[in-house]
Amino acid sequence: MGGAPRRAGKPVTKRSEHPETNSREDVIAAFLDARGWGKATRAPLAGDASFRRYVRLVNGGKHAVLMDAPPPAEDVRPFLAVAERLRGMGYSAPEIFAAEEATGLVLLEDLGDATYTRLLERGDEALERRLYGLAVDLLIDLHGRSADTACAGIPPYDEDRFEIEHALLTDWYLPAMTGAETPQPARAEYLEIWRRLLDHAHQTPPVLVLRDYHVDNLMLLEERDGLAACGLLDFQDAVAGPRAYDLVSLLEDARRDIPPALVSDMKARYLAAFPGLDREIFEASYAVLGAQRHAKVIGIFTRLCRRDGKPDYLQHIPRLWRLLENGLEHPALGPMRDWFDRHVPPEMRGIPPC
Repeated sequence: MGGAPRRAGKPVTKRSEHPETNSREDVIAAFLDARGWGKATRAPLAGDASFRRYVRLVNGGKHAVLMDAPPPAEDVRPFLAVAERLRGMGYSAPEIFAAEEATGLVLLEDLGDATYTRLLERGDEALERRLYGLAVDLLIDLHGRSADTACAGIPPYDEDRFEIEHALLTDWYLPAMTGAETPQPARAEYLEIWRRLLDHAHQTPPVLVLRDYHVDNLMLLEERDGLAACGLLDFQDAVAGPRAYDLVSLLEDARRDIPPALVSDMKARYLAAFPGLDREIFEASYAVLGAQRHAKVIGIFTRLCRRDGKPDYLQHIPRLWRLLENGLEHPALGPMRDWFDRHVPPEMRGIPPC
C-alpha cells in the first residue's frame, strides 16, 4: 500500500502539546487530531523487541503508520535523524509526515505489508535469491559511499557500546542457566577477550551500520526501481562501525535458516564489489562480529523473556547456538572458544528457563 501524501509545514514539534497528566491514549488522540488523522481507523501492526508499537492508520484513501515510542524508554530522535540521512541518499526509509519528539509519536509513510519475512514464507527459491541479492546490493552501495557522506554525525560503534552488548550473555543467559550470577573473574575475562578480538573488526574504515539489518526489517517495494525497491525499517540504532556487521546480520539471521550456498554466493557478491578489500581481514572481521552478535542476541532473547515477559524469542536460541559454535571455529576466535568450553560447555547451550 502507498504512503499518505506529504503534509505541508514543519513536521517536527520540539515541545509537547499535551499535559503530562494526560493518559497515553489522550496524547495520541490529540497528536492525530492536530494532524488530520483523528478519525482514521487503527489496526495494530506486529511489534518488535522494544517498547515501541506501530499502528496502521486508514483515513479515507490515505494510509500512514503511527509509531508510538513512549519516553523515557524510547527516544525517537535517532530514528528521525537516520531516516532523513537514508532518504537523502536515495534509500526507501519511510517518509516522516509529522513527529513530536517530547511524546515519542511519529506519523510515518506506510510501506505496506511485503516484508522479506512474509515473502520468504512462500518457499520460492528464486524469490529468496532475488531478495537477498537486493539487500546485499544496497549494502554494497551504502558501503561504497564516503564516511563523510554516510557517517557524519552518527555515533561510533565504540568499545563502550560493544561492552554493553558483550555483558548480555554473562548477565542474563548464564544466570538463567545456573541460577547464580556469573563469577566476576569469568565475566571480566569474557569482556577482555572480546575487547582484544574486536581489533579484527576495526581494521577497515567505518561505514554506516544499521545494526538490525535482517528479514524482519526489510521490505520489497515492487513499484520502485533499483535499490529503492528495498524498504528499510528499524534503523534508529545506526552507528559508524565495521563493514561486515550488517552483512553478517543479514546472512546469519537468528530467525531463519539460510541455505549455505546462498550465503556463500551473497558473500562473494559483496566481496566482488570491493576488489581492494583484504579478504583475510574481512573474513576474520565477519567471524568475530558474527560470534559477538550471536552471543549478544542469546542474552537479549533471554532478557526479553525473564525481564519483559516475551518468551517467543526463545525458540531461536538453538539456531543462535549453532551459528555461534560455527563462528567460534575461526582461528581468530580460539581464545573465545576456549572460554566457552570452560564456562558454557555444550550441555549448557540451550533454551533457558523463563
